[in-house]
Amino acid sequence: MSFKYFMFWVPMIVIAIANGMLRQFALMNYMNQLSAHQLSTLILIALCSMYIWLVFPLLDIKSVKQAVLTGAIWVVLTILFEFSLGRLVNRSWESLLQDYNIIEGRIWPFFLYCLLFLPYVVYVLKK
Repeated sequence: MSFKYFMFWVPMIVIAIANGMLRQFALMNYMNQLSAHQLSTLILIALCSMYIWLVFPLLDIKSVKQAVLTGAIWVVLTILFEFSLGRLVNRSWESLLQDYNIIEGRIWPFFLYCLLFLPYVVYVLKK
């Protein structure tokens, strides 16, 4: 994998941060924290889907394996970023892991699953 796959991941972090700000400053004014988290996660999936669709030709993905590997790299980078930033701002491990609790209605893992397979889905659709 080349450096360009990392460079195409970076704007998704900007999208995610903007989406988090939308959740904090808008959605939470109209709904509870869990509902805001769920809606925000769905919005992030939609925004990242559009972004990946737009930049896909620049990724130059030539195979299913390459598409899935790209998604896997993006998931790993996202998790590393999330936990590194969280620990940097002194969030507890318990707090960081809270978004992974599907039983409590947290759907963040669904975003990571989508991120894993979005390059593959776009590859198949554009092929």
